[in-house]
Amino acid sequence: MEIFIDLMPSMLQALGTTIFYAVIVWTLSIPLSLPVALLRIANTPLKWIVRAYINLMRGTPLLLQLMFIYFGLPYVGITFQREQAAIIAFVFNYTAYFAEIMRSGIQHVDKGQWEAAKVLGISKLQAFTKIVMPQVIKNVLPALTNEAATLIKDTSLIYVLGISELLKTGRTAVNTLSSLLPFAMVGVFYLILISATNAVFNYIEKKYSYY
Repeated sequence: MEIFIDLMPSMLQALGTTIFYAVIVWTLSIPLSLPVALLRIANTPLKWIVRAYINLMRGTPLLLQLMFIYFGLPYVGITFQREQAAIIAFVFNYTAYFAEIMRSGIQHVDKGQWEAAKVLGISKLQAFTKIVMPQVIKNVLPALTNEAATLIKDTSLIYVLGISELLKTGRTAVNTLSSLLPFAMVGVFYLILISATNAVFNYIEKKYSYY
């Protein structure tokens, strides 16, 4: 119990760091993924650039992307602070994954609904925002829930940049105290955080169940 009490302040601080990066990446990646998804399915030359970007992000490890941005880019004169490098790498990576999820959701909506909206005199923008997007959100929520949980766990990779997130703090405590208790605490924190995230998404999914 004494070890538990001593570790709690540092663990809570590390938990805050984990939540911070997860929220920032989520907040930036989701809005960016929609235009990327639309460019991915648009009949323009840009779709090939977007496809190459998505393949690159999904085809290489996130850890490698983190190291490339923070350790590699300085060789060509581009330098970022470790916090900036972490956010940039995560946003680039998760935008690609979210874009593929959004693309799948958009293409899953029956094209006849676009035609029906046109017949009724509804503009393409209104049809997209009022008719298509609510259905897209419902279709992609399960996949987004999984990615949200994965994002929370992936934040542990920022240790490679020297950022003290939850897992790094636990590993340091294990080495210092020669005890497995810090790992158990880390596991409990992750379980609580991911369970809360799943609960929020399940609530949102029920809200969209009328579609």
